[in-house]
Amino acid sequence: MLVAADRNDRRIWAEHKVRLELGIVPAVSTPVVAQVSRSPRQAQLRRFLAGCEVVPFGEREAHEAGQLLGRTRTADIVDAAVVATAALLNKTVIVTGDPENIKRLVKTCGRDVAVVGA
Repeated sequence: MLVAADRNDRRIWAEHKVRLELGIVPAVSTPVVAQVSRSPRQAQLRRFLAGCEVVPFGEREAHEAGQLLGRTRTADIVDAAVVATAALLNKTVIVTGDPENIKRLVKTCGRDVAVVGA
């Protein structure tokens, strides 16, 4: 979703606007920001993130993500960070451009989290 926002995808921006108008503030884990942030000139990305809660990824989240990776025998730390953050914050929806990998991790996290493709 952040990559699409950075590319100024109108649909992603429209959905983001609707969420914010409904009082739904997306949470974005810092590893996700690190994965897409490549330059201080990414104005669209920074503008999009201004309407999000950027959530620090600390030791608790790291252990949760590591356990998810171990249980699913996968290796994508950023995907695991997304699911771990959602689970620990009791979020009910994850919007992602990578729904299949995220769904696999969600199944093992023990929380009721819907996964929606962006």
